[in-house]
Amino acid sequence: MLRITNLHVEREGKLILRGVDFHLPAGQVHVVMGPNGAGKSTLASVIAGWPGYGVTQGDIVYEGGSLLDLPPEQRARQGIFLAFQHPVEVPGVACATFLKEAVNAVRQARGEPVLDAAEFLTMAREHMSRLGMSLDLLQRPLNDGFSGGEKKRGEMLQLSLLQPKLAVLDEPDSGLDIDALNALADGINRLRSPTRSLLVVTHYHRLLDLIQPDRVHVLAGGRVVQSGGGELAQRVLAEGYCQVCQENTP
Repeated sequence: MLRITNLHVEREGKLILRGVDFHLPAGQVHVVMGPNGAGKSTLASVIAGWPGYGVTQGDIVYEGGSLLDLPPEQRARQGIFLAFQHPVEVPGVACATFLKEAVNAVRQARGEPVLDAAEFLTMAREHMSRLGMSLDLLQRPLNDGFSGGEKKRGEMLQLSLLQPKLAVLDEPDSGLDIDALNALADGINRLRSPTRSLLVVTHYHRLLDLIQPDRVHVLAGGRVVQSGGGELAQRVLAEGYCQVCQENTP
């Protein structure tokens, strides 16, 4: 699904990623952990095509083709989704309007018929019911005045509706209480599929206990310094990033 090789990325003249290598097979959930400033959010942003980042070396290959020359909207149409650490507020644009346009853009790219307002509302109700969400959210401006938990639930609703092939979640557990965290984990687990891959960026181990990832990567100094199974996250919890990172850092 995704293969990253020798990826070097800079922003505003500063080198942030310094040779990232890993691959994410279809059907798996991988987690990227690391201390502040390690480059985790940069990695998520570059996969999605966020502007302002420059790839100076290496490649990002998705389903056999390089992403580097594709704008973010084309990556989205091909099935890549980025859930933001801090979802953007868009006053004046109702959630229903935003979601309907996004769903239909993806459907058109897949060669599927677009949904009219009634068809979209029926679909949205089904997905929101499974996620335990109130329908009144659809009439509210996108993320405007939302609590942290509402914003993250809104991101999970987008994921559920768009059904991407590759979902990148940038610190989705940041600032969540235990109920919101459980709802997030349930949403992630519902998305597991042999044809879908998820890359979850996080600081913490608590989400990992709920989603049980297939692989954990520790990012430090702009490189992947350790990779392993769920036990690696437990080592990080017990020993801290410094000890784990020093083992393979030049």
